[in-house]
Amino acid sequence: MDETEVVMTGYEMQIRPYPLGAHCEADYIQFVFVSKQEDCGIIIYNRDSGRRMKKIPFTPRERIGNVYFKNLTGMDPTRIAYQFYEGDRVVPDKRARMFVGGHTYGKERADEDLKAGFLVCDFDWAGDERPRIPYEDCICYCMHVRGFTRHSSSGVTNRGTFRGMTEKIPYLKDIGITTVELQPVYEFMEIPTEAERRELLPRGEISREELDQIIPPKLNYWGYKQGYYYVPKAAYAAGKDASLEFKEMVREFHRNGMEVVLQFYFPNGVKEREISEILHFWVLEYHVDGFHLMGERIPATLIARDDLLTDTKLWYYYFDTGAVYERQEYPPYRNLAAYGDECMCVLRKYLKGDENMLQSVLYQMRHMPEKEACIHYLTNYYGLTLADLVSYDRKHNEDNGEDNRDGNSANYSWNCGEEGRSRRKKIQRLRRQQMKNAMCLLLMGQATPLIFMGDEFGNSQRGNNNPYCQDNGVTWLDWRDLERNRDIHEFWKNLVELRKRHPILHRPRELRLMDSLSCGYPDLSYHGQNAWRPQLESYNRHVGIMYCGKYAVGADGREDDFFYLAMNMHWEPQWLGMPKLPRGFRWKLVMDTEEPRQGEEGKISEDQEGEGPLGETMQLIPPRTIKLFMSVPAEAENVGRKRKTGGIRGRNGRSN
Repeated sequence: MDETEVVMTGYEMQIRPYPLGAHCEADYIQFVFVSKQEDCGIIIYNRDSGRRMKKIPFTPRERIGNVYFKNLTGMDPTRIAYQFYEGDRVVPDKRARMFVGGHTYGKERADEDLKAGFLVCDFDWAGDERPRIPYEDCICYCMHVRGFTRHSSSGVTNRGTFRGMTEKIPYLKDIGITTVELQPVYEFMEIPTEAERRELLPRGEISREELDQIIPPKLNYWGYKQGYYYVPKAAYAAGKDASLEFKEMVREFHRNGMEVVLQFYFPNGVKEREISEILHFWVLEYHVDGFHLMGERIPATLIARDDLLTDTKLWYYYFDTGAVYERQEYPPYRNLAAYGDECMCVLRKYLKGDENMLQSVLYQMRHMPEKEACIHYLTNYYGLTLADLVSYDRKHNEDNGEDNRDGNSANYSWNCGEEGRSRRKKIQRLRRQQMKNAMCLLLMGQATPLIFMGDEFGNSQRGNNNPYCQDNGVTWLDWRDLERNRDIHEFWKNLVELRKRHPILHRPRELRLMDSLSCGYPDLSYHGQNAWRPQLESYNRHVGIMYCGKYAVGADGREDDFFYLAMNMHWEPQWLGMPKLPRGFRWKLVMDTEEPRQGEEGKISEDQEGEGPLGETMQLIPPRTIKLFMSVPAEAENVGRKRKTGGIRGRNGRSN
């Protein structure tokens, strides 16, 4: 039968109007459309030419409530495209699985341009399995697919695309990333349509020219708006098949033991029931590993209790685990995680030296609920990057065209003495030291750490803390910064490797501050000028944190090492007492954030030690510095004393 000859069957075939949208069965295509209008139906196009072939109305018998449904036979789904209509208005299928024809990023589109097609179901997943990495073993990396590789310095063939991301997998593995979080990759109109802009105005007819003056067609680079939630974004594909390229990307991440978590923003217009259906679709069709849920009316408890999603990572501002689990019920796979700004604000304030922050910092660094994880970060896609956090006191969003009124004014940042770029060596040194301090605060805590793309090598957005409309060098990673800030990059890599190698630094449950093993040491303890006596007064900014390795066993079956994290965010040096280790062990310095001062490059670091009242060692910690000590056998030779470059040494003093 020619594809233009359509056989229609309706209510008498006992059609089940589900799922919404259009999908192929064995010998027919089922169309299901939600509309409150009686004059509505389907438009069929030739997929290759875009020529309209048929306009097929729904009949009153093909309606239940506001849901219309129809089966069409005699059509080859690989050769047609479709849209719905209401009266004279073309309506793209909001539940389409793909759109035909591709899309050039930043080009304005109308509803008429979004012609839906049908997914090909023969993708070879090649035995793909989701890694299901425990939260305590995750290192997360938030990124924008386009901005990650769009810059010419990225060195990839397919810049700004899913394939470009795939090309960068070796880099992500090299810096220790296990889990990538992607800003919206579902289809959305990055240039708002005329209809979308008119909806923002009071009723009344105005010309297109007047509309452009009142609400210009401004780029939405991030994509936090209602979109076509079942379709990977066409402009993020190197070719015309975004679905295929997204699947290839996920498959390659899984081959490398890495996870893909997607951000989904659901405004109030999205019905709660459909949110679950969307998540199911991406798990089943695209094998994704998790979702970061955003929006005001997310049915978080319902989603958390969804049987299909119990091994899928779910991130949200807050989960009521008391409503999700029974009192004595513990999830076999902990998939929920709280994702909020509280820790970010606390760590930022402490980093810049605010008073009355010690107790809050210590709580955030040890906090780990029993039935959910916590995602901790100092930077994210919103707000200042790590380099800008130590270079700007204020936001600089003038390029956004809103007179610097947009974005958050409370950044808890400090420019280290001069706003923006500086040629002063003293300021440059302090900024690099503060960036390393930030990495330590994040990676030495027990929660799951996350950084924003490029922070590992000092990426800057020129002080813009809200670049939602910037598709340019402001938001594109300049990979030349990796060489310019090689020491920051290597510091991150080494610190991640140290964390991964030592299980005491990333426990699955919160440390208890107790000697539960009766071994003479609590799992976690705090120290001040004298060991075992923390000085947590509001005016203090220094503290020692000891992790007892007896409470964790490494892959080799041995007890882990002891670690002592000495932190001083004061602008003056401070003494900290070092607890005595078990007989036969001593403390060895393995990491130091202090940057060498001018004229000191290449000099060997000499630890400044003293003796406390009980005979324990005391360390003088320089201003705004973090040092990490590890237990080593007392008879071990002090080989290769640490240089003042922030390097890290491995287990038992061996160099990484």
